[in-house]
Amino acid sequence: MNSLKFFTKSVLRPTYRLHAVTQRHANSGSVVDPPEDPNILIPKPKQRDNEPLEQRKARLLYQSRKRGMLENDLLLSTFINKHLNSFTETQLEKYDNLINGPSNDWDIYYWATEIKETPEEYQHEVMDMLKLHVKNLNREQRLRQPDLK
Repeated sequence: MNSLKFFTKSVLRPTYRLHAVTQRHANSGSVVDPPEDPNILIPKPKQRDNEPLEQRKARLLYQSRKRGMLENDLLLSTFINKHLNSFTETQLEKYDNLINGPSNDWDIYYWATEIKETPEEYQHEVMDMLKLHVKNLNREQRLRQPDLK
């Protein structure tokens, strides 16, 4: 029994500490971003000049499905499944910049759900379409990503 107690204390308990900002605001219930640090350089998305249209659509489909957070995987994969084939080249460009421009997927989620105000550079027709999609006025079931065709 003593070995189980040791195992529980040493292995199952996390040993990390929360960031100081997180600790201060943990009980407030408010959404708090960590402070901006000018010394941290966030890489810009790769420029893809002369990318063929079909390759671009395939890349955007993949990037919409593999975001790193389930909420955006579901929102963006169902959105792109509905609109990818009808997008103009301009709309594809705007969508590409939208999902590859911000450094944080939570920003996209907050903008699409209108928790935070969308910055001017991302306020366009594609973002309006995404916000309307998020509202789900038709009450579609979106519990999983659409099947690939």
